[in-house]
Amino acid sequence: MMDPSVRRTLPALVLLCACGDAGGGSATQGASSGGPGGSSGATVDTPTGDPQVATSAGSSGGSGGASEGSTGTPTTGDPVVTTDVPPTSTTSTTSTTSTTSTGGPGTGTSTGDSSTGDGDSSTGEPVVCGRGGGGDLEFSYIWISNTGESTLTKLNTVTMVEEGRYRTRADSAGSPSRTSVNLSGDVVVGNRNGGLTKFFARAEDCVESNGVPGLQTSSGKADVLAWDMEECRAWHTPLAATSNRPVAWTSGVQDPNTCAWEDQKVWTSTTQLGQAGSMKVHRLDGATGTIEVSVDLPAVDIGSWGAYGGAVDGENNFWLTTHGSSNPPSLTRVRFDDLSVTTWPAPPGLAPYGMSVDAQGRPWVAGYQGGVARFTPKTETWDVVPGVTGLGLQADGEGRVWVGRYPAPGVLAIDVDTLAVVQTIPINAAVTKGISVDFFGNVWAVSMDTQAFRVDPETMQIDVYAGLNSAYTYSDMTGWGLNNVLPQ
Repeated sequence: MMDPSVRRTLPALVLLCACGDAGGGSATQGASSGGPGGSSGATVDTPTGDPQVATSAGSSGGSGGASEGSTGTPTTGDPVVTTDVPPTSTTSTTSTTSTTSTGGPGTGTSTGDSSTGDGDSSTGEPVVCGRGGGGDLEFSYIWISNTGESTLTKLNTVTMVEEGRYRTRADSAGSPSRTSVNLSGDVVVGNRNGGLTKFFARAEDCVESNGVPGLQTSSGKADVLAWDMEECRAWHTPLAATSNRPVAWTSGVQDPNTCAWEDQKVWTSTTQLGQAGSMKVHRLDGATGTIEVSVDLPAVDIGSWGAYGGAVDGENNFWLTTHGSSNPPSLTRVRFDDLSVTTWPAPPGLAPYGMSVDAQGRPWVAGYQGGVARFTPKTETWDVVPGVTGLGLQADGEGRVWVGRYPAPGVLAIDVDTLAVVQTIPINAAVTKGISVDFFGNVWAVSMDTQAFRVDPETMQIDVYAGLNSAYTYSDMTGWGLNNVLPQ
């Protein structure tokens, strides 16, 4: 984490990169009467019954706005407004595949990646490599799914300007939700209705593919290109499933001379809803989108939606949770090295929703009922923070886990070691669902309508971007989570 005195000057920075770059769930599921936000004209996840099917187009949720004591009122358009138990081990069934990804350029390992450090080994000077977010502090994006229109927003975390919006599936019917950003700054988005799509964050990594001279790529909300025209889409890999939710990058290996991250992988999980024992975990090659291995999880109860949240630890093991509707809900680890699988039941009464992993390698699970829980792998034990319920969550670099409060909107911080609630910041939003931390220490809360809130934990200042469409993301949407779990 950077020095706070320096941190205050960072909003004046200008990005170096100019690259611009509906419903999941069972068909028999009706509209939910509960949930964390208003209807959005699309099918979206809710704590009490994923999905929630809207009855009208547009957003009818509570209006987003500033926290208490603010000096301004957010608008409804694009402008940014500033306001003041024992485990059960299972033997995995693993299959190796060679599925080739389709529908995108950039099928090889990218070269000339400007996310590398600024050293030159040929001069004899040591190369100092950056960590995450694309490698430097002037390169920081948050990637948010617009579920209702099956697109993905690339939002600059410093300027709060949307620099790209992309279709996530050729048929515009993917119902995108979770996103994950790697240590090069690139993103993969999971479509609930099946399939992963990777986008490059930098223009220099995008590849000519549509036959038109020059680079064709989106520059923002009003500039969504046709599927076959967008050249910053690296690859799309179809996955046959009725639920494809968690997605998480591995770190890969950093070349000490060029600082480029290589051999990055992507974890995801698929389920055939209504078919017991159908949950699978897949690991894909991050450069090509090829499925390298698939692991069956027949002993994991899929509940209503299969695997729900996912994240990696510092050893690139994949952790995933099931929704609170599972019986029992559970936490599962798939090891990177040998693909072995271990599952632990969630604490009694906990209804899991979002998950994250802290810098000590401990998974955290936010329950929309039953509290927020921390799991310690070494002792295989749970600790529960009672009286606190939430949706998304993520650890920061200051020894805190930030939770999107539910049902009352806002964010709160829990000390990762003492489990004490150390800070609470209310937000006037329909729901504070997705939570992420950017590389400047700001906490982001994504609602289920048009808004993303950037919260400064030090000053309590809240900035609002209000140009989203049926927003839905509560995973590692900045890449900070992956950076934070790496050994320092």
